[in-house]
Amino acid sequence: MIFDLELNKVGKVYDNGTPAVIDFNMSVKKGEFIAFLGPSGCGKTTTLRMIAGFESISSGDMMIRGERMNDVPPQRRPTSMIFQNYALFPHMTVRRNVGYGLEVKGVAKAEREAKVDRILATLGLEDIAERKPDRLSGGQRQRIALARGLVVEPDILLLDEPLGALDANLRKAIQNELKLLQKSLGVTFIFVTHAQSEALALSDRIVVMNQGRVEQVSPPHQLYTRPNTPFVAQFIGRNTVLSGEVAGQEGDDIIVSTGIGTLAGQANGTVASKGRVNLVIPAEAVELHCATRREALAGNRNLVDARIERSEVVGHIAHLVARLGDGKAVSLEAHVDKYPPGQFPAGSEVCLSWSPAEATVIPAQ
Repeated sequence: MIFDLELNKVGKVYDNGTPAVIDFNMSVKKGEFIAFLGPSGCGKTTTLRMIAGFESISSGDMMIRGERMNDVPPQRRPTSMIFQNYALFPHMTVRRNVGYGLEVKGVAKAEREAKVDRILATLGLEDIAERKPDRLSGGQRQRIALARGLVVEPDILLLDEPLGALDANLRKAIQNELKLLQKSLGVTFIFVTHAQSEALALSDRIVVMNQGRVEQVSPPHQLYTRPNTPFVAQFIGRNTVLSGEVAGQEGDDIIVSTGIGTLAGQANGTVASKGRVNLVIPAEAVELHCATRREALAGNRNLVDARIERSEVVGHIAHLVARLGDGKAVSLEAHVDKYPPGQFPAGSEVCLSWSPAEATVIPAQ
């Protein structure tokens, strides 16, 4: 099978010896939407720039459609890149900005104009084709940058935080348009973002990076519900991570001995029959009960005592923090109808429970 993009042990080391990317391995099928996600300095933008040809590759091989691209200059690669600031030419009209890449490639004028007309129509930009960028909104400039990237018909469109300059409402609207456009065109998108919600909403798979290394590559739901490493568990969502020792197994459930009792979860992959592990509990999985119900709930595999420390409502979501007996804080999230304001005020004695199927046991690092 020929992939649109293959990264085989790709690495980048700067001239001062600092490693920026370490042994990046990944294969991307045609039409996939891939998000690179991670904290600042983790190597995601450097990886994107290596794919584009703006950064040299120190080790490994980068292939596009089966052809090695390590030493191919950017202008000869079947890629196109959209930057956070859009990099539009202020002295050119929208039409000329969009057609610039085709002009550089030496495409004949008639063909160039036909392609520009087609992409302007696709993105709803015909009415502003003769305007200059300084007379346009942020959303319009973002669409122009997309049009300029897509008009050259790349195999891969590379996007470096392209929505970062937009306000929250416009950002959400453009997200929806971007996903629909990508699916309709069938072009492979590689997207760098700091925003978890953006990556989870848009991508087919997410690459989580940390200190130059890939921590996990998974579809959004799997990444959110079944983290592979302690870093991913802490970085994605609002998880509680409890450390403990493997105490056995009952069916699919891994039994973990922790400082607050014996609890259970399910493994994401292989977990050793003994040794240190982490039990990862998503905020949405935790059920909150009055302490007076503890006896009735005694049959639950995962049941712990706690005290409410903080409760607040943001929009239609109730966010609560409960403190366990060992001092560990547990985050909870649910619709406000489930936990209305005042039902569990700060200081309330409560019980917490969760299904073993919704908790993940991962090796400690």
